[in-house]
Amino acid sequence: MDQKQCIEIFRRVGIVPVVVLEDAKDAVRLGQTLTAGGLPVAEVTFRTAAAEESIRAMSESCPGLLVGAGTVLDIGQAERAVKAGARFIVSPGLNRDLTAWCLERDIPVFPGALTPTEISEAVCMGLTTVKFFPAEPAGGLSMIRALSAPFGMVSFMPTGGISPANVRDYLKTSCIAACGGSWMVKSSLIAASEWDRIEALVREAADIVRECRPAVS
Repeated sequence: MDQKQCIEIFRRVGIVPVVVLEDAKDAVRLGQTLTAGGLPVAEVTFRTAAAEESIRAMSESCPGLLVGAGTVLDIGQAERAVKAGARFIVSPGLNRDLTAWCLERDIPVFPGALTPTEISEAVCMGLTTVKFFPAEPAGGLSMIRALSAPFGMVSFMPTGGISPANVRDYLKTSCIAACGGSWMVKSSLIAASEWDRIEALVREAADIVRECRPAVS
């Protein structure tokens, strides 16, 4: 899967669940729940000890799930994530070495870019989609719209502060590839094994995507 194909999947799914797993034993059940609920993508944040094994478990046991690693800070983490089965990499900022490493290996990568300078650097590296993080604290949709004026070739993946209260506005905006969200996969729900509740929230999120993007769905 190349960068373009990954972006197409993101656009179709609309909302990418951002997952924090403290225990790898929950990974497979969560992957199955995401798939059943209609959001077959998981960005597993690489900031817990269980992240690597969780990615491996999801990748091996959930063939219909697109599994990637988020909060990747350096090449070492990216190598571990990819070896575990991650099919895309998301980083909170624009690390040129990390981004180049991924591009050289045809690994879809989505670095964070908040400023015109960072977006320019991403474009110069050949990217057309960047993460916008933290979205709401950084100005939200109004900031993204302002940035998209000079960068009409770029689409954004806002993450941070996205919720059912504002996600519709983001999804209806043409320069938004997808939104990253965690409200349907809260760590507290996972720890309590509230799988039915998680699936219900995932289904509600998938319904919002269909409502906002009927042509894509």
